[in-house]
Amino acid sequence: QVRLVESGGGWAQPGGSLRLSCVASGMLFSVYAMGWYRQAPGAQREMVAHITNLGKITYAESVEGRFTISRDNAKKMVYLEMNHLRPEDSAVYYCTAGPNVATISPNAWGQGTQVTVST
Repeated sequence: QVRLVESGGGWAQPGGSLRLSCVASGMLFSVYAMGWYRQAPGAQREMVAHITNLGKITYAESVEGRFTISRDNAKKMVYLEMNHLRPEDSAVYYCTAGPNVATISPNAWGQGTQVTVST
């Protein structure tokens, strides 16, 4: 059974930084794409960042240049470094695993971690 567990959420001031981590189990980590989605209150869930098994990366336009996704296959972990945070980045962030195509919905989701950006 695939399990994804996020950590690292919390509060940050506008312009600040946070780093999210996700550890995976129950899956052959190295063959799947990993990603981060987010959902703000009243909004649809959206893809934030996606990294294929070969390291090809896709970002949402709203986070391009501010967020960095990376993965460590040996540790079965994926990270999201978030810099220059904005209030509109506030959301529940979900770690995902799935196809190596960014436009296809993931197969597995973590439980989510809250990120709040405010003064």
